[in-house]
Amino acid sequence: MFVYEEIKKSFLVSIWFMFLTFPIMVIRVNTVENIVEWRWERMILVGAGSFFLSFIWRYFIKRKETGQKEAEQGEADAVSWNRRLAREPRFYIPALVGVCLFVAAFPFMFSLYQTNIMITALIYVITGLGLNIVVGLAGLLDLGYVAFYAVGAYSYALLNYHFGLGFWVVLPIGAGLGLIFGILLGFPVLRLRGDYLAIVTLGFGEIIRLILENWNEFSFGPSGIANIPRPGLFGIEMSLQEATIYLYYLMIFLSLATIFVVRRLQDSRIGRAWIALREDEVACQAMGIDKTRTKLSAFAMGATWAGMAGVVFAAKTTFINPASFTLWESIIILCVVVLGGMGSVLGVICGALILILLPEYLRVFSEYRLLVFGAVLVTMMVFRPGGIISQVRRTYQFKGNTGKQAASDVVSSG
Repeated sequence: MFVYEEIKKSFLVSIWFMFLTFPIMVIRVNTVENIVEWRWERMILVGAGSFFLSFIWRYFIKRKETGQKEAEQGEADAVSWNRRLAREPRFYIPALVGVCLFVAAFPFMFSLYQTNIMITALIYVITGLGLNIVVGLAGLLDLGYVAFYAVGAYSYALLNYHFGLGFWVVLPIGAGLGLIFGILLGFPVLRLRGDYLAIVTLGFGEIIRLILENWNEFSFGPSGIANIPRPGLFGIEMSLQEATIYLYYLMIFLSLATIFVVRRLQDSRIGRAWIALREDEVACQAMGIDKTRTKLSAFAMGATWAGMAGVVFAAKTTFINPASFTLWESIIILCVVVLGGMGSVLGVICGALILILLPEYLRVFSEYRLLVFGAVLVTMMVFRPGGIISQVRRTYQFKGNTGKQAASDVVSSG
């Protein structure tokens, strides 16, 4: 009975799609010979494709609705596997060693173009981990995150242009300026939540972009700033390939440092305060947590990593202009966090690698990249709203026999 009903509904969907696409897919006017061409085979393809996709979609929706027991069993299996990995390192140490060797040899195994793509992906890893603090841990929807990214990039470009400061000097300055701007944004939005917070941060990002685009005396306007130096190494002259490989290893180091700091913050007192703020702001304040300081610290820490990534971005491209810091960049970084798994460090890394590397390797389908991109996001939100790798939460169980607390990791369902 279930199969018959789903086939019937999918058939109606295919008829509807054929009706909607009939003028576009079937009718073609040949202006050269002044005739109308009827492409009926395309209508058949549309009908068959929509029927198949509708049936598969309904099948998975039904499986999701009736698969609660399987989900609970899967969660128990995930917890068991997680504990097994923690107790028996031999399961993951060989894989970790293999990944490290592959990462170390990547620039010598692939072309310069592939290395540049990987550097871009690592930049998005850093920015994604920074936004993960704001959105994934603290639950503050920030649509203007690219503004802090632009602050870091322009801090390096302008300080080098006017004062001749190098990359290593400006790197902490860019991070510090990002922190300051994060606090400046945090103060006006302390009382805002949800959609209102998203609109205000979106406006803040657009204000920064418009200032950079129209204040010619300060930022050189749409012309941008060129000839930005790449990172140096004790004054050694490097070719383009050597500089790219050096920047790749530098990004590996910065990414590892970011992962380490974010993990430490997540397990610290302020990290637990961010999670409490995300779960229930009223209960968080009732428990004595300073809501103002918690929000400001989330904005400040997230903006710090964005400012640092902006400095690296300017050094990589050697040219920046306001067109590099549009709303689309904020959406891409937000998609990295949501697709990977909000609050999950490993999930954000996987999300960044997938969203940045996959479109580059599928340029043969460049006309359909946005279509595939949207379809993947919709599918993920329907069937796996927690992301590729859901956040691993820590719970505490009291054992009455010993009188001590024992911590066990459980996988959150979102």
